[in-house]
Amino acid sequence: MNKQKSNQRYFTVWRWHFYAGIFVVPFLMILAFTALGMLVMSNTLGRDNDRLSIVIPESAMQAPISTQAKNALNTLPDSTLVKYIAPRDTDKVALFQVTSEDHDNMVAVNPYTADIVNSIPSNSNLYYTFDSIHGDLLLGKVGDYIQEMTTSLTILMILTGWYLWWHKRKSVKAMLIPDDTTLKKKRSFFRTIHATLGSWISVLLLFFCISGMAWAGIWGERIVQSWSQFPAGKWGVAPMPVSIDHSQHHAGMNMDNADAAPHVHGAPAAIAPTHGSVLNAGKTKDVPWVLELTPMPVSGTTMGKNGIAPNIPIMIDTVDRFARELGFVGRYQLNLPQGNTGVWTISQDSMSYDTKSPTADRTVHIDRYSGKVLADIRFDDYNAFGKFMAAGAAIHMGTLGWWSVLANALFCLSVIAICVSGYVMWWQRRPRSASDMIGLNPPARSQSVTIGWTLAIPLLIVAILFPTAIIAIVIIALLDFLLISRVKFLHRLLK
Repeated sequence: MNKQKSNQRYFTVWRWHFYAGIFVVPFLMILAFTALGMLVMSNTLGRDNDRLSIVIPESAMQAPISTQAKNALNTLPDSTLVKYIAPRDTDKVALFQVTSEDHDNMVAVNPYTADIVNSIPSNSNLYYTFDSIHGDLLLGKVGDYIQEMTTSLTILMILTGWYLWWHKRKSVKAMLIPDDTTLKKKRSFFRTIHATLGSWISVLLLFFCISGMAWAGIWGERIVQSWSQFPAGKWGVAPMPVSIDHSQHHAGMNMDNADAAPHVHGAPAAIAPTHGSVLNAGKTKDVPWVLELTPMPVSGTTMGKNGIAPNIPIMIDTVDRFARELGFVGRYQLNLPQGNTGVWTISQDSMSYDTKSPTADRTVHIDRYSGKVLADIRFDDYNAFGKFMAAGAAIHMGTLGWWSVLANALFCLSVIAICVSGYVMWWQRRPRSASDMIGLNPPARSQSVTIGWTLAIPLLIVAILFPTAIIAIVIIALLDFLLISRVKFLHRLLK
């Protein structure tokens, strides 16, 4: 390959890197800043104020959970208990999600005195504000697609950045360790910071892009998540429900249980709601990724085994005691049955900030009538991509301990530094003549750039793997063909 072709390829790649950056960098900085905000909030007050501290009395005896729940319910007239979250530690509050016709509150309760410590609307504190901006820019589906497009183009930007820096340095060592000569000139200094720091964090950024996109609406939900969901057939989600002998039901049904199971004969069960639709609170992702689209098991069948003893009434206190017997320690979540076929769900996972290790993920479903365990799902039961996402979410969210919180904070700051240095490099490279000060002044402005096979192939691969990248590329191409190349002002501004 001659030098002219090599330079032309370099300028073409640089041009794509530049235009991808123009779109990506503002959103990438938003992602980094909001991620820092979530890190701070989740490790200070807690996502749901679950890190609020209380004074441990001398007796250190906790009030019955049913008493705590009753006091939580009294904070809202005509309310229903949806979820109980056990205290994170002995000096932390218990949480109860209670709903009424017009309100959905998260109530913090002193587990020893059952006194109300705090009550706020669910998903309303600063953590959820950062989370909503991080996920969809407060724009719903449109914002979700924009963020997914941002991530797709970030992957393209990483690949082109690797090529540009390799073209200059010619070795991995030189890409990762800057030499003194490149740091003496101002522009070389920022270019070295931009490229060297980018080389160091690029693999992690690529990992964050893929793990983050798995939550997105197109690539995640419609392509990857749909074929990675946990198989629900093992617990018979859609069986032919059978008649239940009410005489075998547990006694003691109260606000935490229905009065009786319905008789259902012969007709197939309705399509069961999914884990995500039942257990996720609003936009919050409480359910492990691999289970989110999996149908819930149903109460009132002959399924299940090894559950709560038949002579013990099924109520929130006994289900909590059974959870402890199963091995749940510290903070865990207990979702109460919703509807006649709803189930008790005991869960503990790192994505909900319950535990540090994703390998400790566990979800247990209990029949509300028989007390039998319908499903006991652990990390080892996930498929390969489900395990990747469980581990990926823990790394992505910094839930592996203080070292991962600090590592994530450093990563976010590095991303911001790369974005800022990119803008500084662009500003320093701008021509000084007044006539050329207008416009973006992209690389190789006066040169004709073409897409050869060596660039087209990776571009095509990224576009095929990530559909929103196709959308972005098509939009850019159409704008270029229909507007930019035809309108003199836009041509001068962007070209």
